[in-house]
Amino acid sequence: MAKSRLFLTLIPSKRAAAHRAMAKAALFANASASVRLKRYNHHIEKVSRLEAAIIGQGVRS
Repeated sequence: MAKSRLFLTLIPSKRAAAHRAMAKAALFANASASVRLKRYNHHIEKVSRLEAAIIGQGVRS
């Protein structure tokens, strides 16, 4: 069966780094301040969850 997502990254630390980069990019996007803050917070929340999962699993990269 084919995977439904392309470019699925299975390494949580790399996913966290990608979301950290997206959070920084959201701050400089061409959008209103409230939209930029919402996008930033969304990505930082994902980073927090991924890092908690890394710590909980004892995963190192």
